[in-house]
Amino acid sequence: MEELLLLVDNILFVFIAVSVLYLFIFALFSMRVMKNRYPKSRKKHSFLVLIPAYREDKVIMDSVKSALAQDYPAEKLEVAVISDKMRDETNIALSELPITLFVIDPEESSKGLALHYAMENVKGTYDMVVILDADNMVNETFISDLNDVYHSGSKAIQAHRVAKNINTEMAVLDAISEEINNSIFRRGHVNIGLSSALIGSGMALEFKWFKENSGKLVTAGEDKELEILLLKEGVFIDFLDDVLVYDEKVEKEQAFYNQRRRWLAAQYWSFFTGLKDLPKAILKNNIDFIDKVFQWALFPRIILIGLIVIITAITTLLKWEISIKWWILFIALMFTFAMAIPDYLVTKENSKAIKRLPIIFILMVLNMFRLRGATKKFIHTEKG
Repeated sequence: MEELLLLVDNILFVFIAVSVLYLFIFALFSMRVMKNRYPKSRKKHSFLVLIPAYREDKVIMDSVKSALAQDYPAEKLEVAVISDKMRDETNIALSELPITLFVIDPEESSKGLALHYAMENVKGTYDMVVILDADNMVNETFISDLNDVYHSGSKAIQAHRVAKNINTEMAVLDAISEEINNSIFRRGHVNIGLSSALIGSGMALEFKWFKENSGKLVTAGEDKELEILLLKEGVFIDFLDDVLVYDEKVEKEQAFYNQRRRWLAAQYWSFFTGLKDLPKAILKNNIDFIDKVFQWALFPRIILIGLIVIITAITTLLKWEISIKWWILFIALMFTFAMAIPDYLVTKENSKAIKRLPIIFILMVLNMFRLRGATKKFIHTEKG
């Protein structure tokens, strides 16, 4: 029996250690500050900004006004809102702004459906399409910065999404989680020469490419579907560390639970979908695609923390000798997060949010058993 337990312990350790090592390497590479690599472009390309809004009456107006307040030629910028089940008074107020307004009322709502509807019905053609969430806000140079990058040849761009609010402990943890993702899966990846992960908003894609592919978005994880489509074609996804998109963070446990359930379902759907194309990617030496499939196979970080803490505690009590390697792994993971979390979020006030981690761990474990159908059904995360 003891030999069997040691075998199980070693197997678990190897599997979890690989995950920690992966995160550690990219967190280490994220420490190098990204500089602006793109010269200013004299040519002004045309941009279409899409803002899908599902019951976002509380926040949509600020987002649209932010998108309109760009230091960019008005004739080269079109803002379109896809209003899904918003109130009549909201739609009336939106119609008075210099934007294109699409009002839809599908039986099954989804962000992908809204984006595809807009691409099928928008008039004219553009160079790039930008996707923002209904609670996002951007600086007045946002489109100009994207224009410089597009002019230099980038077809897929992810801006740096940061927290607009850190007014509750859950919002603080959500903001920290997002910045860890930015460090490891975006800055760290681009610094090492791999594609950035997309995040669902603050994304800019070549208009022609997106129009041809928007109809292929069939799940609630449209950002991961886009990653599959882009990386299969060998399109590099760039990350703009200094181009900010301000995003509203969830403030309550229920919103966090719903959001992570959707994300977790999308992650594992993408993993199993990507597996089918993995042999072809290996033959073509498509490192970006191989890395992405491996990334999706990893445990969510909060699950990883919880497993390491639980296993370390159990082995320390039962057989301290075998707990040493688990303590080393725990310390390595803490160093990883220390490298990935930006200084502005490391405050005495924010540290109080750590006590919520056990609750989040439980919620994530519950989510693991409620993934069925979560990629097909739109799960709204209420904010504002």
